[in-house]
Amino acid sequence: MNRVISFFNGLCLFIFSLSLAACSAGGTATAESANSSATCVAGTPLGKSEAGLDVIALCIDKKDGDNIASTHSFSVEVAATEAQQARGLMFRTELADDKGMIFPYQTPTILSFWMKNTVISLDIIFINEDGTIANIARNTEPYSLESVSSINPTVAVLEVRAGLTEELGIKAGDIIRWK
Repeated sequence: MNRVISFFNGLCLFIFSLSLAACSAGGTATAESANSSATCVAGTPLGKSEAGLDVIALCIDKKDGDNIASTHSFSVEVAATEAQQARGLMFRTELADDKGMIFPYQTPTILSFWMKNTVISLDIIFINEDGTIANIARNTEPYSLESVSSINPTVAVLEVRAGLTEELGIKAGDIIRWK
């Protein structure tokens, strides 16, 4: 019996390690970076960022009709407090293709973001309560004071490198999982 339990525990650890590696793997964002939805374990803690924020695994499921066509894995910083959300990605000079920042909110509301003190261009993804993408503000202008907003009340915003959503074919209606 102990051998069976030991084997099972080893197998579970192996599967978890593979899942974690898949969600945190670096590299260039291409069609090859897509993986199965089962290997991306949304919400998996991945440590702390250099800025001291929690980092978790986030999964974007690209839809093709009613089916999930592919899943892209990201390691994202969580801007959970007002102070963290106010700072966001300001003053950062680069953002890797598999990185981003999620801004979760408690209740659905029209969310607006601007690029004041943000050095790099971003794609800003507004997320509905059911996890679907409401809309995307692509290639935002660094240092701009112009607001970009959700088209309806949303519960979260994901920021990734500018142009990445277009390169990966991420669009409104796709699903984002982070918890």
